[in-house]
Amino acid sequence: IEVVLLLPALCRKMGVPYCIVKNKSRLGTVVRRKKTACVAITDVEANDRSNLNKLLESIKTNYNDRFDEIRKNWGGGLLGAKSASRIAKLERAKARELAQKR
Repeated sequence: IEVVLLLPALCRKMGVPYCIVKNKSRLGTVVRRKKTACVAITDVEANDRSNLNKLLESIKTNYNDRFDEIRKNWGGGLLGAKSASRIAKLERAKARELAQKR
């Protein structure tokens, strides 16, 4: 786990393009395994280079170059049902207290 957590910071520092994939099974399809935690591509066949270059360009523009912008919006400010109901319950209780004080 420690190595996987270190990889994004190391890739940013060294200027290596990287992306985070939604789940390990999707990443595993790249290397023909059920699941894998991380993949480093070191050798590419000549007929696959153009596809890899397109993929790298989209990763750089959509993820690596926008890292600071994306990091500021992690989580999106969306709450789960339990958290939203708990906050709503607390707000209703505060409103009742204010109404009773008046």
